[in-house]
This record gives sequence, structure tokens and C-alpha cells, in this order.
Amino acid sequence: MLDVFGSQAFAVCDHQVAHVYTRSDEGRRRAREALEALDGVERVLGPDERAAFGLDHEHAGDLIAIAKPRSWFTYYYWPEGGAEPDFARTVDIHRKPGYDPCEMFLDPSLAFPKLRVARRLAQKFSGMRYLMDVIPVDATLVHGSHGRLPDKTDDGPIFVSSSPFGVCGPEPSNGVVEMTSVRDRMLALLER
Repeated sequence: MLDVFGSQAFAVCDHQVAHVYTRSDEGRRRAREALEALDGVERVLGPDERAAFGLDHEHAGDLIAIAKPRSWFTYYYWPEGGAEPDFARTVDIHRKPGYDPCEMFLDPSLAFPKLRVARRLAQKFSGMRYLMDVIPVDATLVHGSHGRLPDKTDDGPIFVSSSPFGVCGPEPSNGVVEMTSVRDRMLALLER
């Protein structure tokens, strides 16, 4: 099991962004060096660099790792070779330190995955203990991700509303709705 509070550094991963929390300046320095040496990491933001990306808030990690395009971060913290904790192959948002997109798949290595699901449900309904262990721990199954800022504005998310801009916030001067304004725009629409 991951000992978050005993670790010098740990990461909470969410697709292409990972918030890394450290216990000391030395831990932060060593974590940054390790992250910058990883193949799929584009950049690591420190406390002085987060504000430029709108990530300078009290709950942000001491470091924020941004993945390269077509790369993403898993929460897998165990050594390779099947030493994963029992919850890794289940849908379990409370024990996984980060989002697990593999939860969208049934394990392709199972011969009859739907039969396995049916068996686990039968165990549940008969009062037996069970793990719904049908989720793969193969990060290569995930072929899309999100989290990093797009390289081109036209490739970014779109904001669609049937209400005019005056109702859901000011009209953007350059035709681009800032992502950080979406929350306030949604609240304005809900107050109508």
C-alpha cells in the first residue's frame, strides 16, 4: 500500500496533469529531477511557475507535472509484475490516488469478462464477500486523454449555450472563452 503521509513526495494523477506534494525542499528538488527525467513529461511547474497556468491555488501540488501530447499519468505506484493492490482491478475512487481511465474497460485478458461480472454479482446477492475484479491494469489500452492546454486554441474545448453572452457572462473580445471563466458562466446560467 502507498504510505502517502510517510512519503517524501507523492503524486495525485489526473490524465495529463499530476499534482505532486512534497514534505521538504529537498524532497521537492529530488521529485522535480525524477519527473523531468521521465520520458512522457513535457514540463514540471514549481511554485513560481504555476500562476502562469492558472494553477496557483492553495490545493495545488508543490510541483505540477504536465504530460507530453499523447502521454498521460497513471496512479500505478507498485513495481511491475502483478504486485498491484487488490483494488487496482476494481472501480474504487476512494483508494486510488488519482483518476483511473482503465475503469472504462473490461480486462481483455479475461476469457469471459461478462460471465465474471455475473459471477461476482451472484456472490454479492448471496451475501458473500467479493471483489468486482474485472478492470485491467494496462495503461496502453487508453488511447485518448485530456488535461494539458491545447497547442492551438482551435483544438481546445468549446463553450456552447443557447443563452446570449450577456446572460452567461461578458462576450469575449477575441472570440475565445477563457477556461477559467466557465464556472462563473455556468453559475450565471443556473441563477436565471
